[in-house]
Order: sequence, then structure tokens, then C-alpha cells
Amino acid sequence: MASNFAWAKDDWLNIKLTGASERLTKNIRAHLGDSPTSAVQRRAFLFTVEDSVTAALESMGHYHAKVDIEVTEAEKGPWTLNVTIDEGEPTIIEWIDIKFSDEMIDDNSFNRWLNQLTIKPGDTLNHGVYSDLKSQLVTLALARGYFDATFARSEIEVNRDLNTAKIHIDFESGNRYLIGEVEFSGQTVNDELLEKLIPFKPNAKYSTSRLNRLNRNLIDTGYFSSIKVLPQVDGMSDTEVPIKVDLAPRPTHSFEVGLGADIGTNAENTVDPRVRLTWRMPQINSYGHTQETTVEWSTDRPKFLTTYTIPLSHPLDDQLKLRIGLLRDKYGVTQDYNEDDRNFDYTGQLESEKRLLGVIRQQRLDSGWLFGYSLEFNQEFYNQSDIDYDPQFILAGFGIGKTTRGDNTLDPKSGFRQIYSVEYGDPNLGSEIRLTKLEAKFKWIDTFFDRHRFVSRLDLGANIADSDQIDQISPSLRYFTGGDQSIRGYGYQELGPYIEYVNSEGGISRQVVGGRYLIVGSFEYQYYLNDTWRVATFVDAGNAFDTEQFEPVVSVGSGIHWISPIGPIKLDVGVGLKETETIDRSWRIHLTMGTEL
Repeated sequence: MASNFAWAKDDWLNIKLTGASERLTKNIRAHLGDSPTSAVQRRAFLFTVEDSVTAALESMGHYHAKVDIEVTEAEKGPWTLNVTIDEGEPTIIEWIDIKFSDEMIDDNSFNRWLNQLTIKPGDTLNHGVYSDLKSQLVTLALARGYFDATFARSEIEVNRDLNTAKIHIDFESGNRYLIGEVEFSGQTVNDELLEKLIPFKPNAKYSTSRLNRLNRNLIDTGYFSSIKVLPQVDGMSDTEVPIKVDLAPRPTHSFEVGLGADIGTNAENTVDPRVRLTWRMPQINSYGHTQETTVEWSTDRPKFLTTYTIPLSHPLDDQLKLRIGLLRDKYGVTQDYNEDDRNFDYTGQLESEKRLLGVIRQQRLDSGWLFGYSLEFNQEFYNQSDIDYDPQFILAGFGIGKTTRGDNTLDPKSGFRQIYSVEYGDPNLGSEIRLTKLEAKFKWIDTFFDRHRFVSRLDLGANIADSDQIDQISPSLRYFTGGDQSIRGYGYQELGPYIEYVNSEGGISRQVVGGRYLIVGSFEYQYYLNDTWRVATFVDAGNAFDTEQFEPVVSVGSGIHWISPIGPIKLDVGVGLKETETIDRSWRIHLTMGTEL
């Protein structure tokens, strides 16, 4: 569509274009360049106008365009340049002939590149698209290690009489180079550990993706503050490219402070602030040992947990973790019956203090599955139904899980996570009762048409034990629901089955004590307003329950998410749709941060 276009209104030259489409006008403007700023520049500019406009038109396939140039001079003030264009018929691509030779013929990366090309016969000739095509081919060749690649032929054959063009590209790759010796510098961990992080065999074929995986492995260790993986192209031999890796260690100690709060209506009608301090030693010695200690303060929920990690056969894929913790927590609600108003009044929660000592080994299999087994001792002190309990468990655990991601960003467009675990405790081996704990967790993410993202999750759990020993299962091993990672709109761990009992004062009390089983699911729709902001709406449902006592609870809500450089920060408001015997309908504001996979 023809258009009128004017720009560069200044003291020297006013330029007006007429007759060209918006696409062509932008290209002409780019070829003309900056407007003149002096009389000398103005004459030089006018001298080259016709050549610049013609070049701009031909670069986009318009070889038969007509250009009429008229200059109006003025004694004072700016001159006027009028350029009138008749585009004429464009040149159409008749065929595209791309040929490969040498070692790249057997490299599937080039076939995949060919399959994703959008240029095709019938398109209007565009020299910019042709140049991009050649540039992409050279870039791919260098990324795949074809450093001697060259064009044996690269030309556009134009038939001006027929208004057609033929594109010819013959690309000779030469031999593909190999990755030579990998040399590390600046490291404070031993060389044997670093060599295990190299994700390819000696003399592997060169590719930037292999070097990127090496860079990713070094980042994931957490040992280094700076990592540079540098191919030494100037020092390569006839067949190999040596690699130099410059490393700088992280500080010996690092500290991180986190703040958060749950705000809204719940059984206690309070604001629940949280403060977390994390102390890390990313590298304790040359063998790559690390430690992380977390101290969290929350009203009546202080926590201390320290984990010491020892690399075994591989610093990332095989680790031994020693864990010590002292955790205090609250669960459910406790209520006393008020005879005056014939209602139950909130009096507190089920409080627990837990001591934890655990040993865990985690291994990543070649298939991508994360396999782990553990031995954990825990003892918990709590008062339930006005009776003090202090059961201890020695649990042998086994778990396996796998996460697949569509990309490696902090906000993946797609992915699937599945985790399965089983723990077993036996009185003959030091546990209070015989207990088998089974769990499965799933999360699925997918994005359609770039802006429509769906997130769903399903959590399942079961405690298998004798019915008359349920009160001996520690609260941290039972199932409760509610909170930002469960059913939003309700308070943290306040939902679940309850019991009624006669309290020490002779009155009637009831207490949410958690369930033997768990089913919780969620479905969330997210819409991207732009690359950094999105809105969301969700439905959460499920509950913790005992045999034949499943009472599903549903909540709905919406939120706004900021995709920050450190991961999504989500502000969600959830509203409970159901009143239970112990909880009224409630609403909560949930502020969370971190990736969903």
C-alpha cells in the first residue's frame, strides 16, 4: 500500500517520500542515513539520493521501480526533497538451491536448520533475508566446529525480463574440529573433582552446546563466582581446539535474609510474619564439601536446619547429605465448646517440637531420574487431647523423581515433574510403631500461543499403620492441608480431620489432628501481559482425611506475577468456598517467590 512519509524537518533539508509502502519506506530511510547538518553535507546527500533509493528498492526485489526526485531550493530556510516512487512489480524467487559438502552432510543439525527455513519459492526477493540466511549458516557451522567452512558459491541470479530470481548457495564445511585439552585455572577444588564435571569424552566433536553444558555444570556446583569457558581458536591444531576455563571461587561465607508473611482471615485472625536467615559455605575444602544452615523465625514456628553435603563419585550427580534439625511447628486448630453461645471458640493449635538427624544419598541416573535413599531419626514432642506424646521413629526411605523442562529459564514455558517416595519404620528397628509412608507428587506446565500458560499439580499421600496407633504418628508425618503450596485461601496446615474429647477441665474440646491420607490438586491459568508481567486465576481442591472421611475443600482466587531476574514473584489472593466444622470460609493473601519447577 502506497503511503506518504516525511521526516528530517530541520534547518537544512525537509525530505518527503511518496508512493512507497511502509516496508519499503523504512528500508529507503535506512539507506539514506542521517539527514544533513550543513550546506556541504546537504549537497553530498542530494548527490547520492538516487543511488541510495535505487539500492534500497533493489535490495527488496523491486528492480523495475521508477524514482522521480525533485529538489526545491530556498534562499532562506531548509530545502525540500520530494521523492516520488512507483514500486513496479517485485522480483519473485523462482527456486532456492542450497548444497552442503564434506563432513557436515552427516550432521543432522544442518538438516534441522534447513527444515526450519521460512524462505521459499514464490516469495518476494529480499537481499536482507538472503544475507541473514548466509549468516545463520556460518554461525551454525562455527558453533558445530567447522572452522574451515567456506562458500564455494553464493549468489542471487536475477532475470530482470521475467522478474524472477534464483538463489544458489554451495557451502563446503571441511572437517569438523574436536575438543582438545580442557585446562582449568583459578580453582580451589582439586583437579579430579573438576574433571568429573566435564560432560563429554576426550576428543569429542566440537560444539558450543557441549561447552555450555560444561559451563552449566560449573555453575550448578555453587563453588564459583565467575566462570569463563574460552575456546582457544588461536591455539588450535589441525584437528583440535583447546579449551581454557577461568574460574574465581565464591567467598567462603555467604548470608541471605528472607522476609514473608501470610495475611488474611484464618482461625486465629492474625498476621503471620516470617524471617529467614541462611548461612552458606559454598566450598569448605578442596574436596568440594559444602554446608547450608537455615534459621527461621516465625510466631511459635522457629526452625533450625543444617545440611552438610559431601560429593561422592560425582560432585553433582552423587552426593551424601548429613542433616540435623530442631523444628517447632503448629498444626490444625484447637477449640473449646462455649456453652453460653453454644459455639466452639478457638484456643490454639496442635504444637510440636521435632528433633531430626538424617543421612541421605542422592544419585542422578543416566536416564535423568534422581534416585535417593535415606535413614532418618526423628523424635517429636506434642500434646494431643491433653495427653503428652514423644514418639521416636527411625525411617528408612527410598525416593525417585524426574523433572523435564522445555527450557532452562527460571520461568519455564513447559515441563513435567514426578516424584515418588516410600518410608518405613519398624518397632524392631527403633520406631514407635510400624509405619509405611507412601507419597507421589506431580506438576505439569505448558504454554500455548506464547501467552497462555497452564499449571496443574497433584499431591497424594498415605500412612499405613494400625488404626489404634494413629495418635502415635508424629504430627509432622501426618497430613494437613492449607497454605500457598496446598489449598490457597486457608491458613498453613489448618485443614484436616479432627477429634472431639473431654478436656482436663471437664469441657468438650475438638482438635484438628491431621489425616492418614492426602489428596490435593490445583489447576491454574496464567496470561502474560508482556515478558515480565502476567495475571493468573486458579482453583485448588482436596483435603487430608482418614478412612471413609474424605471432605473435599475448594478455594478459588487470582493473582499477579512479576517475572523478576531472580524468578517469579507471585501475589495471589485465595478465597475458601467451604466452611468445615472447624474452619469458617476464609481468604488469604499469599506472597511467594521462586520457580515452579
